Amino acid sequence: MAPRFIESLLPVSNLNPRQREAVRYIDGPLLVLAGAGSGKTRVITQKIAYLIQSCGISAQHIAAVTFTNKAAREMKERVGQLLGSSEGRGLRVSTFHTLGLDIIRRELATLGYKAGFSIFDAADSNALIRELLRKEAAGEEMEREVQRHISGWKNHFITPAQALATAEDPLAHAAAILYEGYNRHLKAYNAVDFDDLIMLPVLLFEARPEVLARWQQRLRYLLVDEYQDTNATQYRLVQLLVGLEGRLTVVGDDDQSIYAWRGAQPENLALLKQDFPGLRVIKLEQNYRSMGRILKAANQLIDHNPHLFDKKLWSELGYGDPIRVVVAADEQDEALKVASSIIHHRLQQQADYRDFAILYRGNHQSRLFEKVLREQRIPYTLSGGTSFFSHTEVKDIMAYLRLLVNPDDDSAFLRVVNTPRRELGAATIEKLGSYATMRGIGLFAASFEVGLRQHLGARAMQRLSHFAEWLVEIGDRARRGDPVAAARDLIRDIDYHSWLNESSNDLKQAERRMANVEELLAWLARMAADEENAGLGLTEMVAKMSLMDILERQNEEEGGDSVRMMTLHASKGLEFPHVFLAGMEEELLPHRVSIEEDNIEEERRLAYVGITRAQRTLTITLAARRRRAGELVRCEPSRFLAELPEDDLSWEGKGIELPAEERQQRGRAHLANLKGMLGA
Repeated sequence: MAPRFIESLLPVSNLNPRQREAVRYIDGPLLVLAGAGSGKTRVITQKIAYLIQSCGISAQHIAAVTFTNKAAREMKERVGQLLGSSEGRGLRVSTFHTLGLDIIRRELATLGYKAGFSIFDAADSNALIRELLRKEAAGEEMEREVQRHISGWKNHFITPAQALATAEDPLAHAAAILYEGYNRHLKAYNAVDFDDLIMLPVLLFEARPEVLARWQQRLRYLLVDEYQDTNATQYRLVQLLVGLEGRLTVVGDDDQSIYAWRGAQPENLALLKQDFPGLRVIKLEQNYRSMGRILKAANQLIDHNPHLFDKKLWSELGYGDPIRVVVAADEQDEALKVASSIIHHRLQQQADYRDFAILYRGNHQSRLFEKVLREQRIPYTLSGGTSFFSHTEVKDIMAYLRLLVNPDDDSAFLRVVNTPRRELGAATIEKLGSYATMRGIGLFAASFEVGLRQHLGARAMQRLSHFAEWLVEIGDRARRGDPVAAARDLIRDIDYHSWLNESSNDLKQAERRMANVEELLAWLARMAADEENAGLGLTEMVAKMSLMDILERQNEEEGGDSVRMMTLHASKGLEFPHVFLAGMEEELLPHRVSIEEDNIEEERRLAYVGITRAQRTLTITLAARRRRAGELVRCEPSRFLAELPEDDLSWEGKGIELPAEERQQRGRAHLANLKGMLGA
C-alpha cells in the first residue's frame, strides 16, 4: 500500500511553530497566509478549541465560515473531536450563504419578509427575468446576460441605483433598469435569490446599526477559510460583523484564487491591511502533502505571477520522482497512455485506484478518458455529474414543498399546477396570471378570489379551486402533525408514481425516478430526526433543503476504490498520491478565452492548484493534435511547461527520442525544439 501524506493524520498536539503562533494569537485581526497542504484546516479547528478552552469565549459566540458544505462538515467534525459535546454546543460552522440565511431568518420582520420565504435558484431567477422581459421579446442570450449582470452586481455590492449610474453599454443599462423590478418582484413573491443571502444582511446591517450591534454581540469571534475566494459583498459582511475591534482570523492563499468568474477578489487579502491597520500576518509554508520536487515545480511556476505576499512552500517528505511530461499523438492516445500508466503504476506501487486522479481544464475532456477507462475495466468516479436536485422529479416535489410553506412562490405554483396533469392548460394559467397581476397578489391567492370566476370557465375554475383547497389541506396537515407524513400524503394524493410511469420512457426509468423521490423523503425524515433540527417545522426544513439544492450541485460521493476524474476547479482542497494533469496545451491550459482576455495569471494559478494536488507523483500530458469542432488540429504546448524546472522533468512520447543530456536542456530552448517536433 502506497504511503499517504495527509496532514490530518498528524497528532493533534503536533503543531509546527508557525501553526502554534497562528492558533494562539488573539490580540488583533490575523491573516494566516496558508500555502497548499500547509494544514490550514488544522489551524482553524485548533484555534476554535483554543478560543473556547483557553480564552473563555463561549462556543455560541464563535462562527467559522467557508465556501462549501463539504468543507464546513469536515471542519465541524474535526472541532467535535477536539471538544466535548457540551463545550461545542452552539458553535456555528457553516458556509457564507448558510450564515446569511440564518441572519435573514432571524430578522424576517425587520427585513419585511414573511415566514416560509423561498430561495430562488438560477432556474427560478431566469424564469422571473424571462417574465419581466416578455414584452421585449428577448432571447435566451439576453436573459442570461441580464441574469449575469444582476448576479455580478449583487456580488460586488452594487445597488440598482448604482448599477444604473455606472452602466456603460445598452445591455448593461437595460439590465440595470430591470434590476430594481427584479428585486421588487422577488419581495412580492416573498422570495430571495442565492446572492441575496449575503447582500440582504449587509444592506440590513448598514441601514440598522442597532441590528448590527446585536449580531456583533452574538458573534464575538469570526474565522474565515479560503478568504481569497470572497467577493466584495462577503468582504463587507465580514467587516461589519467583526467591527472596529477586528475579532477575526482569516486563512487564505492568493496563489490559489481561481474563482474570479464568480466574483472572487484575491485583492481582498490586501484590503485587510488597509481596513485593519493592526493586522498580523503569519505564513504557513511547510507543506505536509507533496514531495519536494513537486513543490519546487509549483513554486517556480507561480513565481511568474505578481504576489500580494511572498512565500515558498517546502517539505520534509523527500525530493521524490521526476515529473513525467507525456506527449501523445492525439487525445485518444493521451487517454490510452494515462490508463496504461494507472494499470502499470498500480501494480508497481501496490496502490489503490482511489490513489489516482485525472484533472483537466474543461468537463468536455472527460469523455474520452471515461470511454478508455471503461474499456480497460478501470473503475472511476466522475465529479461534477448531474446533481440530485437537478432531476425533474426532485424539482417537482421540492416545488410542492416550497409552495406549502410559501404560498406566494409563483415559480413553484407554475411548476406544479399541472404536474401531474389537471387539465389546467396554458390559456387558463395565462388568465389566472393576468388577474393576479391586476389584483397585485400571487397566483395561489388569486385562485380563491370570487372575481376570478368572471375570467375563467366553470370547469377550469372548479379544477383550480380543487387544487388550491387541497394544497391548503395538505399544508394544515404538515403544520399540525408530522411534516414527513404530510409530504408522503402529498405524493400519494397526486398519484405521482403513476405519473412517472406515464411520463417516463420505460418502467425502469420510472422506478429510478421514483427512487429519487423516496430518497428526498428519506432525507427529510433524517433531517427531522436530527437533534440539531429539533423543533424545526416544515418551513425551516424546506429552507435548508432549498439551500442545499443550490450549494450541492456537484456529486460529492467518495466513489469507493475508483480513479477520481474532475476539473481543476473542482479539485481545489483535495489531494491524491498520484495525479495526471491532462491537456497541458495552449487554448486548453491556459484556456483560449483567458488568452483572449489577457487573464493568464488566473490560469497559472489553476495550473498551480493542479500541481499541488499531487502527493507522490505528478504526470503532465499533452497531445500533438486534438479534434476541435470535428477537425483534427495541431496543438501548441502550454507556455506553463517552459516555466517549470527543466531538470525535474522527464519527457516521454512522440518525438522524444533524444540522448539523456539533450533531454536535460533547460527552459525555452527545449520547449521550442518540442514544438518543432510536434509539428512534424
